[in-house]
Amino acid sequence: MSFENKYEVTSFNADINEFKVQAIFNDSYSKEIQILMPKGSMMQEHSAPAPIIVQVLKGEIDFIIDNKANNLKEFDCIRVKANIAHSLIAKDNSIIRLSLFKNDTFSRVCSVKIKQ
Repeated sequence: MSFENKYEVTSFNADINEFKVQAIFNDSYSKEIQILMPKGSMMQEHSAPAPIIVQVLKGEIDFIIDNKANNLKEFDCIRVKANIAHSLIAKDNSIIRLSLFKNDTFSRVCSVKIKQ
C-alpha cells in the first residue's frame, strides 16, 4: 500500500458485532492490524515468528502466556518475543491493535483459530 499524500489518517474505532481481523496499514514498512473480539471470544494458542506488540484500545482481554493470564484493559499493551505461544480471551467487547515486524504477515494473523 502506498499513499499519495504526505500522511494518512485512519481510525481503529469500530462496532464489535463479530470477530474480525483487518489490516489498517500493511506495507513494506508498517504492519498495523485491528482485531475486533466480542466478549467471550478466544484466539487459540499460537505464536509469531517475530516480536509483536499488542495494545487494547477498548475493552479488556486476558493475554495468556505459559498458562498465566495477563489482564489487559484499555490502553494497556504487552510486547512479546518471537516464537512465544500465547492466546487471547475477550473479557469484554474489545478493539485490539497488533503491531507486526516487517517479516511477519497479515495472513498468518488471519489463520489463527478462533472460538466464539
